Amino acid sequence: MLHYRVNRNTMKFQVILFGAALLLVSGWYMQLSLYDPQPSNDKVHVLLLSSWRSGSSFLGQVFSQHPSVFYLMEPGWHVWTQLRQNGARALRMAVRDLLRSLFQCDFSVMESYLPENQKELFMWSHSRALCSPPACPLMPRNQLSNKTHCQQNCKPRDLKIVEQVCGFYSHVVYKEVRIFELESLYPLLLDPNLNLRIIHLVRDPRGVVRSKEKVAEYLASDNAIVLEQKPINEAKVQYQVMQEICRSHLRINKRAVLKPPPFLKGRYKLVRYEDVTRNPVKEIKSLYQFVGLEMTTQLATWIYQVTHGKGKGFARNSCCSDVLRSLAGLRHVGRSVRRFCDI
Repeated sequence: MLHYRVNRNTMKFQVILFGAALLLVSGWYMQLSLYDPQPSNDKVHVLLLSSWRSGSSFLGQVFSQHPSVFYLMEPGWHVWTQLRQNGARALRMAVRDLLRSLFQCDFSVMESYLPENQKELFMWSHSRALCSPPACPLMPRNQLSNKTHCQQNCKPRDLKIVEQVCGFYSHVVYKEVRIFELESLYPLLLDPNLNLRIIHLVRDPRGVVRSKEKVAEYLASDNAIVLEQKPINEAKVQYQVMQEICRSHLRINKRAVLKPPPFLKGRYKLVRYEDVTRNPVKEIKSLYQFVGLEMTTQLATWIYQVTHGKGKGFARNSCCSDVLRSLAGLRHVGRSVRRFCDI
């Protein structure tokens, strides 16, 4: 029992250091807001890049509910589920190639990852576009959707219909938590058929740990893939996964900000969960502008209501980032984080 407490205390301390590391990158944040506006008739492709339990589901809904957006939640889930015996490094190209096809509204690639007796896309009811005509008559395209009502009144559509629906929208947005570096995405950024923007959502790891503890059993398979199928003591799995997530966020941001390749300039934006919870309408409006979307009165009202509702709403889950801001200013903490994360 004593050994377990020591490990847990060590984990808490290192997670706090991870939080400080993530906030060290916030100084680069303002450098990322400049972008090249695209002609309105160009299709825009957006990748919401984050990790589990980091507020990415809410951010995904912010885009899904926009009337100009076709959205899907975590298409890489299909790759990891069908090839679960592998590690994340071996699967990164498969996830990348899947995204390339889906961004071009080519869903034939999904046949390789959908079992014969189950032809529905992961969390399809979270997509307003698949709960609206022509996929489903439940909700007009210009109205907000409800995933529960969608599940009850709509049904998973044939992939050909999904392709057609995807083609109707000016913006194609996918949320993904199974990408741990930017380099594998370079071919997508260089593809002349894609107009890709990357929104990178990060969250104080202490909040992530608390949230992950509630769904630990559901993330066991993903944890094994993140850890490359290595035999890890169960008491250390959570710590090891958080370590890799921390390092991946730092790698991604470092690559995007410090001497980025020319084709990445103006196509990457960092956003912090804590900033979104403080001023959701302002932050989300900024994200919309980054990808060429307009904030509507209906969406602004919905965002405010969702983030200011009673009970355990989105805004109430934010953590003590003011403490982390003070930690980020301590040079010795920064050096410790760099040594630990090998950055």
